[in-house]
Amino acid sequence: MAVLVAGCTRQVVGSPALPYNETPGPVVVLAAHADDLMLDLARMRAITGAGEALTAIPTMDGKYPVDIEVLARGVPQPCRFIFAETETFSQNTADFHKITYQRPPGAGLISQAAAVYRDPQTARAAFDGLVNRATACAESSAGPAFVGYVASGEDSLQLRPARTCGRDYQLKSTVLAEVTFCEFPESVPGIVMTNILRKVPG
Repeated sequence: MAVLVAGCTRQVVGSPALPYNETPGPVVVLAAHADDLMLDLARMRAITGAGEALTAIPTMDGKYPVDIEVLARGVPQPCRFIFAETETFSQNTADFHKITYQRPPGAGLISQAAAVYRDPQTARAAFDGLVNRATACAESSAGPAFVGYVASGEDSLQLRPARTCGRDYQLKSTVLAEVTFCEFPESVPGIVMTNILRKVPG
């Protein structure tokens, strides 16, 4: 399992968390489905300009948020979300999909993710919690390494822990989208995010 942190790629083992909609309860009709929001490989290749050199990492195409406890335990509490996706997206996701791609032989990595919630209020709570954690992490001693520059708006959040790496988040209706990247131009994650959000109703 590769993790994008400050431009480094590390092989680790993660533990998936069950999505919110697999717990007993009434069936909820979602406004969007995570699979439908993902861009296909051809589109990702075109946006990144990497062509056929860009390939999906088979072990990093997941339908559940993943917590990497062995790494999360070693960082300050506010920064745990870097390695714990149940803290990034909360444990209230109703649907989820994340795909990470690589561009060998260099260090090019990019991922797209969409967390879908039962209603806009739950999505907003997840986003606001993420902003609070990112801000607290930035103020900690580990901030420069894990989140670096933090910029947040009403529905957006950007983290830039390294010159050529970063994480972008955007909230739209019941969806919280994430794009992480290393060794791609700043314009690339923005285009990926725009294309994901274009598919979100509302």
